[in-house]
Amino acid sequence: MKYEWNASGVEETLRFAEKLGVRLLPGDFLALEGDLGAGKTTFTQGLARGLEVKGTVNSPTFTIIKEYEGRLPLYHMDVYRVGEDVDSLGLDDYFFGEGVTVVEWASLIEDVLPPERLTVILRSEGDDARQIQLIPRGDRYVKLCEEIDW
Repeated sequence: MKYEWNASGVEETLRFAEKLGVRLLPGDFLALEGDLGAGKTTFTQGLARGLEVKGTVNSPTFTIIKEYEGRLPLYHMDVYRVGEDVDSLGLDDYFFGEGVTVVEWASLIEDVLPPERLTVILRSEGDDARQIQLIPRGDRYVKLCEEIDW
């Protein structure tokens, strides 16, 4: 089962992700996928709005993990450069913690991801337009997708 939505620009992508962010609960996990420039960090910025994170949210490409405080902690990860060193990051502390975990390039660490999660696939449709696919795994995430005002 998957849910699809089309955003005509950056602001629509941010608003859609913000609607999702408002509904997130402690322990929620989002796996983000998409080519370079597809909008993974922009999507995370919208989630951060919904989580009431103050300040700038930017890509953790070189730091691997960034933590933000809001209504819930937001753990934003980019595992593109992790390689074989994934076990040394202590990801379980984040994945099963009290915050919301968002992992860019999550398929690169598929073996360690929680079985229940929401996969978000972003595709560029030219200029700033994006196709957003949500693929829920587990009852919690199916319910979450059904609650969103599409």
